[in-house]
Amino acid sequence: MSYHLGLDSSTQSLKGIIIDPAAGSIVCQAAVNFAKDLPQYQAAYSPSADLLEKHADPLLWVAALDLLFTRMQAGGAPLDKVIGIGGAGQQHGSVYLNSHATAALATLDPAKNLLDQLAPALSRKTSPIWMDSSTSAQCAEVSAAIGARLQTDTGSPAIERFTGAQIRKFWQQDPAAYADTAKIHLVSSFMASVLTGTHAPIDYGDGAGMNLLNLNTLAWDPAICEATAPGLLDKLPPAVPTHSVIGKLAPYFSKYGFSSDVAIAAWTGDNPASLVGTGATRPGLAVVSLGTSDTFFAVLDPYRTDPEGCGHVFGNPTGGFMCLTCFKNGSLARERIRVESQADWTFFDVTAFEKTPAGNLGQLALPWFEAEITPPVLKPGLRANFDFAHAAPETKIRAIIEAQILSIRVHSQWIGDFETIRVTGGASRSTGILQTLANVFQAKVETIAVQDSAALGAAMIAAHVVGHHGYDPLTQALAPATATFEPDASTQTTYEALLATYLMLEAAARD
Repeated sequence: MSYHLGLDSSTQSLKGIIIDPAAGSIVCQAAVNFAKDLPQYQAAYSPSADLLEKHADPLLWVAALDLLFTRMQAGGAPLDKVIGIGGAGQQHGSVYLNSHATAALATLDPAKNLLDQLAPALSRKTSPIWMDSSTSAQCAEVSAAIGARLQTDTGSPAIERFTGAQIRKFWQQDPAAYADTAKIHLVSSFMASVLTGTHAPIDYGDGAGMNLLNLNTLAWDPAICEATAPGLLDKLPPAVPTHSVIGKLAPYFSKYGFSSDVAIAAWTGDNPASLVGTGATRPGLAVVSLGTSDTFFAVLDPYRTDPEGCGHVFGNPTGGFMCLTCFKNGSLARERIRVESQADWTFFDVTAFEKTPAGNLGQLALPWFEAEITPPVLKPGLRANFDFAHAAPETKIRAIIEAQILSIRVHSQWIGDFETIRVTGGASRSTGILQTLANVFQAKVETIAVQDSAALGAAMIAAHVVGHHGYDPLTQALAPATATFEPDASTQTTYEALLATYLMLEAAARD
């Protein structure tokens, strides 16, 4: 009996899922919620007066790893039967290690915790994460140096949250600390490094979110790296395909009951892992992930880039490429509106949609409480075409949800049309949101049993890479559709009209 473990180090939590591929079942699940379980760390904060800066403490992630394994062991999880571990990390976040990191990783002492042993290995005490929008100047500088091929070769134009611009800003603001940096990791490769006890490589899926990986050669682009920061190429781990075994589990983790022969698959980004976990590794099926941020992604064939520059191309863990468009104000905006409306989840997910008509009488609100990624808007604030403050709670809720879904539709059109959309993430429990999504897109919407699709996808990647299980049978067993929402054809005209209203509101808000 051989099991595989998938880990997902996301913005708000660390999740673990153990699967039994032979039985086609999920054996157990566990999670560490950062705000609840590790409140002494800040998962996302502004380290300066600039509210566009968003960082996290990288020690949070290693503390969470110890805590997660402690909980799984105490709960009787069969860690001794795990033969492969895969993982996913929030994309674009970066971790900076000094020359002492190599020895620290290689000599992890089971009698001590990870946090105390790895803290001295950091050359930078904080990690800029995907929510950071403070690097517009650095993006302009790299764009001027490289030109149009930055997008055509890396899959994206220069993007504020992408790792390349963050590295450039670090070099400019603290050249001494940059010089002291021996290795720059993504969250994914950093966590994989902790597990293997050595510097792990960066996979194509997550590496493509750095504006540094040439997707034609699948190698770091020397000219782009040098235009980003001096000597950067030497500080990056090698780039590898996701279907790579990158090492064995470090002896440190034997204290949790793991065997000495556990293989580690290359970690990837949370969105590429979700592509696998939702079973969307074939063309024709799109995924909407309703999480901290909302994302729309699908397999991309043939390779092409978004003319508008909002969408991105990453490596597909199963081979080839995937495309993705990200909307920063996702569940955090929905939660804010729910709280301000004094609504419980039943009202927010169901009742509000029963009490309001499709189209909301043309009333929309753009909930850009954080600087928005898609479309790019650096000045936060809610924009509405009606008196939002004095509206009924149900009107506010529908105005927000319909604006979010219309935005996803507008900014995903470059990818193509899809007859079926699979939905994952916490908000995929909302029947009101799911039906609205089906109506706006006039497409069938499916849910899957596991909301933690990134952790599930990571486990499936491990099962494929280490256990040689096929993706198709893994998908059929572990990620089948559990509910279907058919589009209401009578709402098509309503939403076509509302789409025009949305475009006018967005254009006015961006001026």
